[in-house]
Amino acid sequence: MKSPLHILHLEDDPNDASLIQSTLEDEGIRCAITRVENKVDFESALARGGLDLILSDYSLPAFDGISALKITHTMYPDLPVVLVSGTLGEERGVDALKSGATDYVMKEGLARLPSAVRRALQEVEERDERRRLAARFIEAQKMEVVGQLAGGVAHDFNNLLAVIMGYCYLSVQNLGPENAIRDYLEIIRTTAERAAGLTRQLLIFNRKQTVQLVVLDVNEVVHDTDKMLRRLIDENIEMTIVPDKALGRVKGDSGYIGQLVMNLAINARDAMPNGGKLTITTCNATLDEKYAQKHPDVKPGEYVMLSVCDTGTGMSEEVKAHLFEPFFTTKPKGKGTGLGLATCQTIVQQSSGHICVESEPGKGTTFKVYLPRVAQPCDANAKSPLNESFLRGTETLLLVEDEPAVRHLARRVLEAQGYEVISASNGQEALNMARGHEGSTIRLVVSDVIMPIMSGKVMAEWLKSANPDLKILFTSGYMDDAITRQGVFETGIEFLPKPYTPASLTRKVREMLDESSPQVVA
Repeated sequence: MKSPLHILHLEDDPNDASLIQSTLEDEGIRCAITRVENKVDFESALARGGLDLILSDYSLPAFDGISALKITHTMYPDLPVVLVSGTLGEERGVDALKSGATDYVMKEGLARLPSAVRRALQEVEERDERRRLAARFIEAQKMEVVGQLAGGVAHDFNNLLAVIMGYCYLSVQNLGPENAIRDYLEIIRTTAERAAGLTRQLLIFNRKQTVQLVVLDVNEVVHDTDKMLRRLIDENIEMTIVPDKALGRVKGDSGYIGQLVMNLAINARDAMPNGGKLTITTCNATLDEKYAQKHPDVKPGEYVMLSVCDTGTGMSEEVKAHLFEPFFTTKPKGKGTGLGLATCQTIVQQSSGHICVESEPGKGTTFKVYLPRVAQPCDANAKSPLNESFLRGTETLLLVEDEPAVRHLARRVLEAQGYEVISASNGQEALNMARGHEGSTIRLVVSDVIMPIMSGKVMAEWLKSANPDLKILFTSGYMDDAITRQGVFETGIEFLPKPYTPASLTRKVREMLDESSPQVVA
């Protein structure tokens, strides 16, 4: 219960008022009481607000408790009103309850007043909690609808982006460095990548995107984003990266950690319209029991800390309270989606981490991201190779994709690298073609997940039943819940998210074919 309670007391007898206050304080209820005796003063005090409770006599020389009750509920419907009177009587007391009073107490029975006050305030808290739960439920329903919409749009949108990016990439590879058209194609590809990033943000915060957790070095992720960040950061902003050379390892998705760095840095840029300093720092950190008690989502232990600090406009407490809510933004219309920080929070949560913010108006902002430290070496595939060359092969592949433009692009890319490719538009057609195939053994299947007639997962299970050593590579712009569990891919499943580049497709295919151990579809 709040202490002290701010009480407005309508009472014309100062002795009774003093007795009532002492009765409450004797029971441990600290009070800051404003006493008034008439309608004008009552309305004036009520209008000033900041009240927790109204205590009112039933009958006064020029005013009465029922009138005060009606005025109160007109202005503050949820503010509790307890009538305290020596002339009320049981019948009038019941009438007062019917009129909306929270309770009534006879002056000769003031011993009951403290419990009546506590019960009145408890009812307010319970009512507020029900409203908060209802609001969260409505928000969850809205997010579910947005998630369903985002998933459906992303599946088709990423197919389109895969084609745009793929053919741009192939065209650039076939043009000389001095060709003017090369610059135009690079702009198209970069714009498509930004569109893919927006789709990815929708999927991340709705937890509709697969997370491929590996042991990685955050310093390497920050280093990989450095070049792109410097293109996005204005010239009047000084950007400094301060990596800890003895930084520990974390378990996360390198692509998403990179997205996290980008989102925080872009927010920092937008907070410094007149220039300033942006500092990205990494270091090892320990979060103890004391810190965990203040932050319920934190487990005490060893962490890697990534901080993004700016010298910008800063934020008020009100803004910070809504900072990680989806679609909340302080940017002008058309300048921000409100997805960036919601995405950051989801990425951190998927890695069992913690994100916090320190900011004051005019004093800049610092975001600190804590990711659990692990005592393991980096995985070999934690960092994407910088070489975007195409890897060749001669094996027979089965390509299953219901979007014709994506299917034609993938087939063209794979055949150009020497592979024999059998293509199908859905799972059922792929099964029929595999059963009727009389050439060299099919070594690997590249399949979309969501397809008409038969899904990629069902098709893969049929193919694996006949050939347990067959390798399966799923691709999708949106993951089917049938093969995901809480947003994390099941062990043994290989996945290439759309939109992918021709080089990433050929590299992934070659990696899987060169593995000695067979893949198992769960």
